[in-house]
Amino acid sequence: MSILVFIEGSEGVLKKSSKEAISYAAQAGSILNDQEIVAVVLGSYDESILSNLGSNGATKVINVEGDVFAENQIGVFSDSIQGIMTDNDIKLLVMIKSSFSDNIGGRIAGKTGASVVSSVISLPDVSNGFKVNKSIFTGKAATTVSVNGDIKVLIVNKNTVELQESGDIAPVEKIQVSSDIEVKIKITGKEKAEGDILLEDADIVVSGGRGLKGPENWGIIEDLAKALGAATGCSKPVSDVGWRPHHEHVGQTGVKVSPNLYIAVGISGAIQHLAGVNSSKVLVAINNDPEAPFFKAADYGIVGDAFEVLPKLTEKIKSL
Repeated sequence: MSILVFIEGSEGVLKKSSKEAISYAAQAGSILNDQEIVAVVLGSYDESILSNLGSNGATKVINVEGDVFAENQIGVFSDSIQGIMTDNDIKLLVMIKSSFSDNIGGRIAGKTGASVVSSVISLPDVSNGFKVNKSIFTGKAATTVSVNGDIKVLIVNKNTVELQESGDIAPVEKIQVSSDIEVKIKITGKEKAEGDILLEDADIVVSGGRGLKGPENWGIIEDLAKALGAATGCSKPVSDVGWRPHHEHVGQTGVKVSPNLYIAVGISGAIQHLAGVNSSKVLVAINNDPEAPFFKAADYGIVGDAFEVLPKLTEKIKSL
């Protein structure tokens, strides 16, 4: 049997976070005795990029090409993935957690009756059935779920397993999109989030809050982010007043992130913000209020004025 892994990408670049799903599937395959890990990539990508997915644990890559994938329409992607699962009698689909994957998983479940588990944070336990742990209550707790359907879809949280990078190469099978795929939505315009590193893919995120006092002071956030190779984010109040664009809003109602390092500068630590960052491996708070709630959640904290701390921290990082 095989495990199918959906890999997200855009403009010829595959998402690093999505590659973690392959490493997850490879480890799950050892447990389930499913040794073939098939990565599926939809759209036009260079073959060398696709074959390098073998380094992450893929034993084979299926690349379905076609202009129909350019608009990232949920229905087109889900129908294509479902078709591959049916044609190859695949019973387990693995994806990394994202709003796109959540929608694909839900659509496939609706059409096939598959059992879907989102926010998965553990490898399968097959000692008594098929069970996984999943995050609940915006990451404040976890629960064990029995997955009983014949077809299973696991949507895995970032950082659940370490990204495997072995240097292996996987064979690539290129096929054309099925003529049965119907495009039902017409895209009339797009507004793309800008930035050197997007929040969803970032290993390091530096976020600012109202403690920065105004948009004119955001340079110290950007300088630190650039020194660290990080993405920039902000709290909801900051995006609400227009200091920063809404696609940088991190929190329960914004972008949920799971970087290796999250640095919160001048952010008090409201529950809604913490809900969007609590999957981060390391949390750092910088705030001049020693009673700021963020310090209770942080692994490390600096009590001090951001306008004094950040420039010194940035220069120290540059010197290293």
